[in-house]
Amino acid sequence: QVQLVESGGGLVQAGGSLRLSCVASGIIFSIYDMGWYRQAPGKQRELVATITKSGNTNYADYVKGRFTISRDNAKRTVYLQMSSLKPEDTAVYYCNALLGRSGFWGQGTQVTVSS
Repeated sequence: QVQLVESGGGLVQAGGSLRLSCVASGIIFSIYDMGWYRQAPGKQRELVATITKSGNTNYADYVKGRFTISRDNAKRTVYLQMSSLKPEDTAVYYCNALLGRSGFWGQGTQVTVSS
């Protein structure tokens, strides 16, 4: 049974920081590309950042320079360090694991940035 469990969300003031974590079980974590996505109320889910099994990273333009994705294969965990947070970053953040056409999602963690 595959599980992706996110944690680290919460309420933070604009300009603050949060670190999200996603722990995976039931998959060979090291061979999966991992990603973070987010969905704000009334909006579609959108890409935040991805990291390949080799460690190559990709960021959406709206988080470049503020967010950093990383992974620790030994801990089966992917992280999203978020800094200089803005109210428009408010959303539910989801962890994704992708291998070819096989993908899995976590249940999400709420991030709320107050102005």
